[in-house]
Amino acid sequence: MGQIVGSFAMSHTLGAPDGIEPQAERVFQGMREVGRRLRDTQPDVVVILTSDHLNNFSLEHPAPLAVATDDSFTPYGDMGIPTDPIKGNSAFARQLQQYATQQQIPLAEVEHVRPDHGVMIPVAISDPQRQLAIVPLYINTVFDPAPSSAECWQLGQMLRRFIEQERPDTERVALLACGGLSHWPGAPEEGQVNEAWDRHFMAQLVGDEAPEFEQWSNEEILHKGGSGGLEINAWIALAGATPALRGEVLFYEAIPEWATGMGGLSLSCV
Repeated sequence: MGQIVGSFAMSHTLGAPDGIEPQAERVFQGMREVGRRLRDTQPDVVVILTSDHLNNFSLEHPAPLAVATDDSFTPYGDMGIPTDPIKGNSAFARQLQQYATQQQIPLAEVEHVRPDHGVMIPVAISDPQRQLAIVPLYINTVFDPAPSSAECWQLGQMLRRFIEQERPDTERVALLACGGLSHWPGAPEEGQVNEAWDRHFMAQLVGDEAPEFEQWSNEEILHKGGSGGLEINAWIALAGATPALRGEVLFYEAIPEWATGMGGLSLSCV
């Protein structure tokens, strides 16, 4: 059986530090700490639970849930991200898609993906030498139909069963959820941050408060977390793959200048 050796989450954007240098530095150092802890788990593969920003999926061909099956990825290059290739793991991804189908979870298989900043900012900080193989697991957050929090929780539970029951003995898998927290991109409220909501959500994930997010509706998340708030469903999928919600918030900063709440955490896999 395979083993989940680390579960981590972080926001997947960065902005200019001008005028907010102390906050920006705390965020950057927090992201680096997430990356350090992830690398310390010595994973054979990293599953990136994230969203795409209409760079690989379209309104004409939506995929509520999808896994990228390439053995190598050329980044999309948005936000000035270098386009040097990064390693994938096609065998892992294709087997995951087949297992999900058997478990009646509609996980699409996609090829020729060019990961945008939703994957690449976390990867660039977590794996600056680009040595780790990644499997992007996409959770749609930008068009209908968008999976519910309950469906994302079930996705995480399925992912854990797959790793433990279907993957080779000794395989080490790290999970990294990316996106969020509260933000309103392209909306009149852009620049607003719901810090209380962000902190409440993260407290549930690390076990400081009783979890309730499995019952949250997408409408409630959109109301409290903004038009970009559905990205927390990747974090909820991560929690579904983690047996006991215990962990540590590694950083949080509400940054209106970046139009988002920035956070990161580590969950225990014991």
